[in-house]
Amino acid sequence: MLFRRRKPVPLAERLRAVISPRKGRGRGLRYIALRILRLKSSPHSIAVGVAAGAASSFTPFFGLHIVMAVILASAFSGNVLAAAISTVLANPITIPVILTVSYEIGTALLGPVGGAAVTAAEIGRMIEHMNLAELWGPVLKPLLVGSIPLALAGALIFYPLAFRAAWHFQKQRRHQRVQRVGHSS
Repeated sequence: MLFRRRKPVPLAERLRAVISPRKGRGRGLRYIALRILRLKSSPHSIAVGVAAGAASSFTPFFGLHIVMAVILASAFSGNVLAAAISTVLANPITIPVILTVSYEIGTALLGPVGGAAVTAAEIGRMIEHMNLAELWGPVLKPLLVGSIPLALAGALIFYPLAFRAAWHFQKQRRHQRVQRVGHSS
């Protein structure tokens, strides 16, 4: 092979790189943020797209986040690509937190459903036997109800942040272009 390593990377080194990347954990987040900021759209359109992606990420509809974000962004004239990219907020690290917070908000809004709380073992048993009717009241309903305020809060938080970032980024880019044109004359 043309680009193969002469000496393969040992398993221990590959595992270490997964836990602690050589270039740092923030590098991927910076790349995603720059990818969104470099879109050729108005700051409002980018911010609406990011807000749509954030809102859909805070719902329990895993596998449908991108579809939901694109539909929301289209409905509110947002940037569809920014919406799709920003669904990365729901990832294996944040999903347990999102589900827990959604469930807690839902149970606080609905009150205790059916008396006693359902244990994790009981939820596992219901999922294993696919008893969705049994899961609806104690688990799914609070999860869905709790995700609505969480999604709205996510959209309301991420819209102004994305708008301000896109506005500053585009302003800086225009200034740099003017400087380049001014120096070449």
